[in-house]
Amino acid sequence: MRVVAVLAVLGRGLIPADTPFIKSDDLGLTRGDGVFESIHVRAGRPWLLDEHLARMSASAATLDLTLPPLRELAAQACSAWPGDREGVLKLVLTRGSESLGTPTAYATVNPVPAASIAARDNGIKINTLSLGVPVEARKDAPWLLAGAKTLSYAINMATQRYAMAKGADDALWVSTDGFALEGPTSSLVWRSGSSLATVPAAATGILPGITARFALDNASSMGLQATERMITVEELHAVDAVWLLSSIRGIAPIKSIDGVPLRDFAADTARLRAMLGF
Repeated sequence: MRVVAVLAVLGRGLIPADTPFIKSDDLGLTRGDGVFESIHVRAGRPWLLDEHLARMSASAATLDLTLPPLRELAAQACSAWPGDREGVLKLVLTRGSESLGTPTAYATVNPVPAASIAARDNGIKINTLSLGVPVEARKDAPWLLAGAKTLSYAINMATQRYAMAKGADDALWVSTDGFALEGPTSSLVWRSGSSLATVPAAATGILPGITARFALDNASSMGLQATERMITVEELHAVDAVWLLSSIRGIAPIKSIDGVPLRDFAADTARLRAMLGF
């Protein structure tokens, strides 16, 4: 069982991690009605906190929620975490108790899962799975919560479980018209020639990746130009290097797609990993 190492609740501060604090009728639990962010903790501090809070605020607005000030809550949680150990800070906002109507906000810090560290070091095999919609279907349908990081993650987790049951380590969602989108918990990034690229979030409705954005914003340090564009799965097999990037796992080099091995790009991975600090 995964044990919560640190728990901080808005308005209460740090409390023992095994303290009951959320009501059984909280809409975050019963309907997945809320938003969250998972943030890498390094040297005792949350990495790219401003960017995560901005994305969380945008996600909350999509759900007609108002994000309360969470910076101090994040600092309280991280203050109880060992500074020499990387961790996972999770900030959560729910619509709150159905009977009381008061939003719930809390933060936890846990160790980075061993599987995430193994994926960084050893790479991953991925299977492509259909998301069931054309590439541009969600951009004009706000009720589909395009680009929002919500607590409704059952489909994301089911996707990963299905891929793993078929022998892969993770999945890549693909549109019905053949375009690569994103992983259930990660962003697709690739190098093609002198370009470092990712999928455009605004045009596709995917979650805008914070780690991917940092990589593209710093692409010049690798002598590359940043770009956003659509790409098909067939085209992915021909690029020079391809990864899934996420806040906690960091960088996961893709070793194969649907059982087809990709070329070796360990040198690119080492350079990108150094730039990201993982």
